[in-house]
Amino acid sequence: MGKLVVMPRTAPPTKIPNKDKRSREHLFPTEVAAMVSAAKKVGRHGLRDSTLILMAYRHGLRVSELVALSWEQIDFVSGTIYINRLKHGVSSTHPLRGVELRALRQLQREYPDSNYLFVSERGTVIAAATARKIIERAGVEAGLSLRVHPHMLRHACGFYLASRGHDTRAIQGYLGHRNIQHTVRYTELSPKRFQEFWMN
Repeated sequence: MGKLVVMPRTAPPTKIPNKDKRSREHLFPTEVAAMVSAAKKVGRHGLRDSTLILMAYRHGLRVSELVALSWEQIDFVSGTIYINRLKHGVSSTHPLRGVELRALRQLQREYPDSNYLFVSERGTVIAAATARKIIERAGVEAGLSLRVHPHMLRHACGFYLASRGHDTRAIQGYLGHRNIQHTVRYTELSPKRFQEFWMN
């Protein structure tokens, strides 16, 4: 009978922290605008892809919340959208502004037979992996130096709201955070609190 050979255990690969992959985890408004513009010009689904990026940014959506958006969450009459937060987040109703309403109306005309906002070639809801690819490709097409992932749009939303001086509690409600500590990171990043430091 042959000897039993015990192979040495190999340690699982160490996950590289995001802070070591890129210099920051949020995007600036100009970068998001460049991505929206770039996405409009790529492929046959430019409207879908640019609207997907716009909605992810404006409403601080996780990729799972983004792909699950359905038309029944949108009220065109009152100009609102019901944001169904996942991951034990707090759901809420957000206002929709003109740029979003125009894009959404056009999107509904382009894909009239779907219950979902963002659909594939076959008319089925797009996968989270597809949304990630759309967002990453838009970052490349926009010429951004960072490798973009969907959660950067959620962080961009929080950073933008904090930089505009909005109340931390209001931002917490908007992003659906149960714990305000998750919101505080945006106010800590905001340059607003240093606004009066140098006046000349």
